[in-house]
Amino acid sequence: MSDGAGVGGAARRMAPGSPDWANRLNEISAMELSPRRAELIRLSEAVRGVLHRLVQTSAPVELMAEAADRIEAVAALLAEHRSASIYEGFAESANAGEPFGFFDHSPMLGRANPLAPPIELRLVDGRIIGLATFGAAYEGPPGCVHGGFVAAAFDEVLGSTQSLSGTPGMTGRLIVHYRSPTPLHTELRFEGTLESVSGRKILTRGQLWAGDVLCAEAEGLFITIDFAKFAALKERRAELQRGAGT
Repeated sequence: MSDGAGVGGAARRMAPGSPDWANRLNEISAMELSPRRAELIRLSEAVRGVLHRLVQTSAPVELMAEAADRIEAVAALLAEHRSASIYEGFAESANAGEPFGFFDHSPMLGRANPLAPPIELRLVDGRIIGLATFGAAYEGPPGCVHGGFVAAAFDEVLGSTQSLSGTPGMTGRLIVHYRSPTPLHTELRFEGTLESVSGRKILTRGQLWAGDVLCAEAEGLFITIDFAKFAALKERRAELQRGAGT
């Protein structure tokens, strides 16, 4: 991997937590989709729809059996092609004008990840704004988003916010204060602000709103990390995969 020049450097600069990440969010969001990305997102949206309907279905057993057969067939179709980490292919996708693997596949942001709500991020007046609507699969208390998903969303939003510091970092501490229940099926607004930078420590703060109701607040402490350590984590992951025979 190069140390900042060429295609590899371009891919690294667009990696989550990198200095350019937050400052280019609006550009990423407005980027025209290639045919492959468009179909990948369409497929993910279809799977996301299945997830939300499945947790509340009253379908008879015969229909569920038929649906399971069809989904198993789709899974088998996808299994014919090699699986890859969301961190793989940065260089190749950057060369194709799409250096946004994590942005597409993040478990909270990714339009191409059916587990994601997804959260749509923007940089507005020096703050990170995230918009999201959580469906039925995220329910905790009746009609409300599970608090664990709220925390995960804050981790992602503040992870982008800390990029405004100009140095990449990873979560060192995340504290969430729940103020009122967070409703399902309602557009929510996350706000992330960079508070301070002291040595390797990057402090961020966030708020979660449903209209004019404050649902939660968060404090995120991030610790700077260089890409050599990030690469080591990726290599360790590859070793574990090889050991597991996957």
